[in-house]
Amino acid sequence: MESAHVIWQKALGELQTQVSRANYNTWLRNSQGIAFEEGVFIVGTPSAFVAEWLTKRLHSLVKKTLANVSGVDTQVEFRVHNGARPHVRTMPAGCLADGGVVAPSCSVDQAGARCTFDNFVVGPCNRLAYATALEIAENPLSTFNPLYLYGGTGQGKTHLLQSIAHSAQQNTRDTLYTTAERFTDEFVMAVKQKRVEDFHARFKSLSLLLFDDIQFLASKRQTQQCFYHIFDELHQRNCQIAVAGDHHPRDINLLSEKLRSRLESGMVACLQPPDIDSRMTFLQAKAAESDIRLPQDALRLLAEEVRGNMRQLEGAIVYLTAQSRISGDPINAQSVHRLLSSLSTSGDSKAILRAVADTFDVSVEDLIGKKRDRRTALARHAAMYLLRKHTSSSFADIGRELGNRNHATVLHGFNRIEQELAHNQRLDRQLSRIVSHLSSSADM
Repeated sequence: MESAHVIWQKALGELQTQVSRANYNTWLRNSQGIAFEEGVFIVGTPSAFVAEWLTKRLHSLVKKTLANVSGVDTQVEFRVHNGARPHVRTMPAGCLADGGVVAPSCSVDQAGARCTFDNFVVGPCNRLAYATALEIAENPLSTFNPLYLYGGTGQGKTHLLQSIAHSAQQNTRDTLYTTAERFTDEFVMAVKQKRVEDFHARFKSLSLLLFDDIQFLASKRQTQQCFYHIFDELHQRNCQIAVAGDHHPRDINLLSEKLRSRLESGMVACLQPPDIDSRMTFLQAKAAESDIRLPQDALRLLAEEVRGNMRQLEGAIVYLTAQSRISGDPINAQSVHRLLSSLSTSGDSKAILRAVADTFDVSVEDLIGKKRDRRTALARHAAMYLLRKHTSSSFADIGRELGNRNHATVLHGFNRIEQELAHNQRLDRQLSRIVSHLSSSADM
């Protein structure tokens, strides 16, 4: 039996491709495999808050991933472990759900420290975004306030925001990096506890606010209103603000007009998908970080075939590194071919949509349309789940495939199916039949 540490490193390689980069960096990167005894796998976390969040939000996904990696069904427990690295600060002092108090200025752990301007791969696709982010890091309030970065999943928005945070730490500025999802969770808790004014007041001392995944606030009217007031007050006090989203503010549906206007009032910079030269440079940098040798033919093959985003490229390096170290075999073009084959298994999104439509007795047009009856909604969520699991598509890509739905909608559908599978055997059999059918069709 492999050690808990080795199994967890392999599981992290798979989990990194299944969750958003922000969630991976915030909740998973600092975890450790502690023990695997009597059918229970113990995952060490740096705090009780992280353990609680993982238990509530990612338990089913982690359990399934560990079963795939270890080859045996296992229970999972998340426990605070002193050997885990310290957790990055993501909310102001006193604002954590478990009542914990954090330092009054931003602290960037090893996850954040990995994301610096020095290791950001610059190319024509992202040069403007890089230059403006670097400018506000070195000279806050000089020109760009607010700064709004947008682009598809895995194009480097979070990397740039965390690079700004890392630079701010060096200059001991009172800084906060947070995501819209975290902000929403904390705001909802403040509403339930009737402490909204306290929640609002905790932002007053900031000199730099970094806010990721703004599109998550779409349709959340109360949360948007709260964020708008915080944004407006900080901006009037000359606090530097940088926000990231997956689309230009004008293209984020259900975003309030006054918030959209605020986001567009400063510098708006786009991060485009990387060209092949940028992808090759990125792969070389990640291979060097992992201390592995990536032959030129394998490097070019990866860069030519994995075209989606930097996260997919990073996931490919993590996978190849793990396979090489476990098997002892060097990375070469043949191992890259095996990886690409596994990524493309059942990877035809249209085939998945047809199979889902047939299984749930709805039409493909209904899946991508606006029907919201119970059967169609379940089928649509199943399609979101399978497209995420069995293709290399991001949540944003899947949303576009399913009638231009947003990232948050697809994430909700994915999570709903994942939770349902834990106790709905009929649904599990239906999805298993779809996957089996797709696999057999691909072999023919």
